[in-house]
Amino acid sequence: MVVVVVVASLALFALLAFGPFSIFYSNPLVTCRQAEQVPQLHFLASRRHRFPATKKGEESCLGDRPLEKDSNAITRGGNYFQSMSMASSSFSGSGNALMWFRKGLRIHDNPALECASRGVTGGGFLYPVFVIDPHYMEPDPRASSPGSSRAGLNRIRFLLESLKDLDLSLRKLGSRLLVMKGEPGEVLINCLKQWKVEKLCFEYDTDPYYQQLDMRVKDYASAARIEVFSPVSHTLFNPADIIQKNGGRPPVSYQSFLKLAGEPSWASSPLMTIFPSLPSVGDVGSSQIVEVPTLEELGYVDIEMELPPFRGGESEGLKRLREAISNEKWVATFEKPKGDPSAFLRPATTTLSPYLKFGCVSSRYFYQCIQDVYTRNKKHTSPPVSLLGQLLWRDFFYTVAFGTPNFDQMRGNKICKQIPWNDNDELLTAWREAKTGYPWIDAIMTQLHKWGWMHHLARHCVACFLTRGDLFVHWEKGRDVFERLLIDSDWAINSGNWMWLSCSSFFYQYNRIYSPISFGKKYDPNGNYIRHFLPILKDMPKEYIYEPWTAPLSVQTKAKCIIGKDYPKPSMLFCCKTFISKSS
Repeated sequence: MVVVVVVASLALFALLAFGPFSIFYSNPLVTCRQAEQVPQLHFLASRRHRFPATKKGEESCLGDRPLEKDSNAITRGGNYFQSMSMASSSFSGSGNALMWFRKGLRIHDNPALECASRGVTGGGFLYPVFVIDPHYMEPDPRASSPGSSRAGLNRIRFLLESLKDLDLSLRKLGSRLLVMKGEPGEVLINCLKQWKVEKLCFEYDTDPYYQQLDMRVKDYASAARIEVFSPVSHTLFNPADIIQKNGGRPPVSYQSFLKLAGEPSWASSPLMTIFPSLPSVGDVGSSQIVEVPTLEELGYVDIEMELPPFRGGESEGLKRLREAISNEKWVATFEKPKGDPSAFLRPATTTLSPYLKFGCVSSRYFYQCIQDVYTRNKKHTSPPVSLLGQLLWRDFFYTVAFGTPNFDQMRGNKICKQIPWNDNDELLTAWREAKTGYPWIDAIMTQLHKWGWMHHLARHCVACFLTRGDLFVHWEKGRDVFERLLIDSDWAINSGNWMWLSCSSFFYQYNRIYSPISFGKKYDPNGNYIRHFLPILKDMPKEYIYEPWTAPLSVQTKAKCIIGKDYPKPSMLFCCKTFISKSS
C-alpha cells in the first residue's frame, strides 16, 4: 500500500494558504472564458494552464537536476520543470511519501504536491499535515504588540484563515487538513519514523531558518535511506543558478540580475493548476491531530483590534489576482514608483504581497498572467518599473540574500556600508508607536499596526525617516519592527529594502529624502489618509494637518486637539528635511 503524507510546518517566516476551487477539477482543459462565470477560478483554466503532458505509464513529478546524491538518499531541487521520466523514475514504485508544506501552501502550481500526490497508487493514502510551532504562534505578553514572540497578531490571523481555506479545499478533493503541534523538525522526523516514509517532498527555501532546519531533516532522511525531492517553486528562478552564472557571486545590481536571469525556463510551459481529486486520509496512528485552532484557542483573548482588509487563503489570493489582471490597461501601464501611498480605501497596488509571501498565489502563475496581458497589449511598461518588474525585484533580493552571508545585518555583511547609527531607544519607540509628532509618519505607522500592510511608498517614507532622513536609528531596528508587524514580511525583501532605504547598500544617493511633510501632501493635500488613521486630527484644518504644531492655539482648541497634550509635539523638528524626494 502506498501512503503519501503531506506535512506543512510553521515557523515565523513560512505561513501557509490554500483555497477551494474544485468545480473545475474534473475538467482541467476548461477555457479561461468558460471559467469567468466562477470568479476564483478565472485564472486557473486558461489554455496554457493544463496538466503537464506525460508519456504513457509515466508519473509526473516536477523538479530539476539532482542537488546531491549518495547511496542512501537522493535529494533534488531547482527549477520548476524537469524531465518527466527523470522525476518519475526515482519516485516510481511503492512506499510511503511525506510532503512537507511551508511557504508553497497552495494547490495550483505546486510541483512538490503534484509529485507526492501522483505517487499514490492502488489504495494509498494522503496525509495533509500542518505543524504549528508554539514558539511562533502562542502569545508572548512581553512583546511590543499583540502576537507571539516573533509574529504580530495580524500575520497569525492571516495564517489561521489560510489554514481554514486549505482545509476546505482538501475536503472538496476528498481529503482534509491534519494539524499537529510541536517543534517542526521533531514532529517531521517522528512522522517519517511512525509512518515508515520512503519519499519526502518539500519546497526548497532559501531563508536561513529553513536552510538549517532542512539540513537537519535531510541528514535524518539520508541516514534512513529516504528519498528527498525539493524543487524551487517559491521564486521565478533558482537563486543558486543565477549565482553560478555570475561566477559564484550574487549580482548586486538589478540590471546585472536581469541580464543573468533572462526568461524563466518554465515561462511558456503549462502549469499544473488543478487536481481531479486527492487520495483519502488514512489511519494516523498515535499522532496527536487537532483542528485548525482559533485565535482564542491559541490564547489570544480580550484583544480588540481592527480587522485588516486582507483575508488569508488561496481562494482570496486568486480572487485578488483576477481583479488585478482583469484591468489590462492598468497592468500594461503600471509604473513604479508612481502610485498614491495615501490611497487606503482602494490601494493603488495589487495588494498581492501577503499572498505571494505565504505562497497562496504562485509567483510563476502571476508571471504568466502578466505575460498574457502583455501579449494582448503590445504597448506596455518594462522592468524595472513594470508590474512584471516587481516580481523580478522580488527574485533579485532573494538571489542576493541567498548568496550573501549575514545579509540581514550590518556587521559581517560585505555589501553593507558600516555606518555609526544612533542607539536611541526613545526615538525608536516614538517611531514604532506612531508618536513622532509628524502626522504623515504616524498615520503610516498606525496603518502598519492596524492592517499589517501599507503602500510601498509609505514604507519608503517611514524607513527613510527612521534612518538617514531624520532619526538616524539603525536600519536593523526598523527592519525588526517591520518583520514583526507586516503580514507580508519576507526575510530577504525586508532586509534588502531597509538597506536600500537607509543607503547602506544598492542605493547611495543619501541626499534624496522623503519629506515627512511635503511628500504626503503632494498626494493627499486634504489629509484624508491622516484623518482616517489619526482620528484625533480629523478636525484639523487642511492647511495645518501635516504640521499641526504650527496651528494657532485657537485653531487647535477648535479642532479639539492640543499639540503636546492630545497629540505629540515633534521634538526633533530641527533635523527635519523638507525636500520633496523622488522615489528611491
